Amino acid sequence: MACGEMGATISHPSLSVAKDALPTSQAEQSWYAIYTCANHEKRVAGELLLRGVEHFLPLYRSVRKWKDRRLTLDLPLFPGYVFVQLALSNKLRVLQVPSVVHLVGFGGQPHPLPTEEIEALRACISNGLRIEPHPYLTVGCRVRLKQGPLQGVEGVLVRKKNIHRVVLSISLISSSASVEVDSTDVERIC
Repeated sequence: MACGEMGATISHPSLSVAKDALPTSQAEQSWYAIYTCANHEKRVAGELLLRGVEHFLPLYRSVRKWKDRRLTLDLPLFPGYVFVQLALSNKLRVLQVPSVVHLVGFGGQPHPLPTEEIEALRACISNGLRIEPHPYLTVGCRVRLKQGPLQGVEGVLVRKKNIHRVVLSISLISSSASVEVDSTDVERIC
């Protein structure tokens, strides 16, 4: 199905399988990344809300300036992705949403995200911390926050304009976000 087309609802008797008949990995709820059509993240999140699917669309605030005005926008932290928590047995509820391209994974199979990565992002958003996109990091000094609202969260410590930031990465989608922290709140773990 191409982006922008309305999807037809698929109903088939063989698709309803008893939860007990599924392998444990298909019956357990995990976090997954769904890839969406460009600039359709908020639309997909709204549709997931209507369908009762637990989802997470992290947004950050960005100020855009023109000659005659300034505009504050809430933009997706990870463009093209929305995170959902579901059992794989219910993946059709997500795949039937218009503008959803696929569940992210390997070899055509969806791959769950580590819960810690999602919980770290949710903690940043729920505590109103300043978070913004950051280039994906694979190496660096790993740190753990030892106090504050992000206590226990691990990431890579960087400095930007004399401000310490911890970079949180979602390895499955090779994307990162950074959050400002006090340098006294971190301990080195590398």
